[in-house]
Amino acid sequence: MKATGSVFKYGDNVDTDVIIPARYLNSSDPAELATHCMEDIDKDFVKNVKKGDIIVANKNFGCGSSREHAPIAIKAAGVSCVIAETFARIFYRNAINIGLPIVECPEAAKAINAGDEVEVDFDSGVITDKTTGQSFKGQPFPEFMQKIIKAEGLVNYINNK
Repeated sequence: MKATGSVFKYGDNVDTDVIIPARYLNSSDPAELATHCMEDIDKDFVKNVKKGDIIVANKNFGCGSSREHAPIAIKAAGVSCVIAETFARIFYRNAINIGLPIVECPEAAKAINAGDEVEVDFDSGVITDKTTGQSFKGQPFPEFMQKIIKAEGLVNYINNK
């Protein structure tokens, strides 16, 4: 399983309130949430993101509230993967539960720039910045997590069993 896309780059402590602002939480419709994804940190994100694109961030991505709306908005916006130095634990769990691939790799998070074309191989954990030619070794997903992601989330995975 692989993801390839253009990078949107963010810093430390990107919290769930900037991923999906609280004023939009009256909806749980993924398509509606996607239209407001990242708007408080990057007004042009929803205009520019294309299916398959990748978010790269520094430390503590997804901190803040425990709402699942944040990873749902990111996934529904078309993002194929989030790479960060570290993730907030609840965001990490929510992302896997809804089938959004996320990879912790401090070296990649520091070196990859906005606009770079990046490929992530979930089987090996290798992240390749096709723009610079650099490769980084992230943590490969265990087989059970890959099955959850392929099923588009934990609920679908359980229902398909």
